[in-house]
Amino acid sequence: MRYVLAALGLLLVVACGPDESGGAPVNAADVTFVQMMVQHHRQGIQIAKVGADRATTPELKTLTAAIVTTQQSEVEMMLRWLHAWGQPLNAPDGAHDHHGGLPEIDQKRIAALKRSKELEPDLLTLMITHQEGAVQMAAAEVRDGVAPAATQWAAQVQESRKAQIAQMRELLSR
Repeated sequence: MRYVLAALGLLLVVACGPDESGGAPVNAADVTFVQMMVQHHRQGIQIAKVGADRATTPELKTLTAAIVTTQQSEVEMMLRWLHAWGQPLNAPDGAHDHHGGLPEIDQKRIAALKRSKELEPDLLTLMITHQEGAVQMAAAEVRDGVAPAATQWAAQVQESRKAQIAQMRELLSR
């Protein structure tokens, strides 16, 4: 009986269940990654909207507007995955503490950005830090996840965010 309970507990811990592709495996790393990325993207959208609204450099204005659009679409995709997997749409409070220790960007920093007199360098610095967090989270999913759609998308996130970081660093150096 003890082994049956242990096996059932293990199944609950790994959150086994089908993904939206119809039966592919899903584990706790996949669920945690997607829940955390939804939250992370929502913050990225908040930050990027400041740039889309206030940036004066055309390239930065275009980049931040594209980030808003892309990340909103990705949030919708991730919420569909969580629904298809039968998982909660939100990560538990304090979940960042257990997901590689990656901190959330403080709402005070976003509020300060909105008032910044040095908007573009402050925006770029904050967005670089934010996108580096996404790269780290995606790397953990690639390493630990089993859901094909989530791990493939995580690999794409790594590539695209690294390219955005390089572009933002170049803009910052001007």
